[in-house]
Amino acid sequence: MNLEKRLSMAAYWIGIVSTVLALILRGLAVLGVFIFPSVPLAGGKIPVSYHTFLEGAVLFFTMAIASTVIAWAKAQKA
Repeated sequence: MNLEKRLSMAAYWIGIVSTVLALILRGLAVLGVFIFPSVPLAGGKIPVSYHTFLEGAVLFFTMAIASTVIAWAKAQKA
């Protein structure tokens, strides 16, 4: 298995885990239950929220797509 395929698979599964965590945390936030302490930072922002995991999921899914495209392009050259 080449590097692009491994990277694509790892990024995909990390993206899935991040998506699931984002959905769970968002559901808990709707119910008023917060897992992470809501100690405000400068400007009143909460350091970790469901949106943090959502952005991580987008990043990892994008990395998985890019790795797959690179692997496909290399296969087309050969």
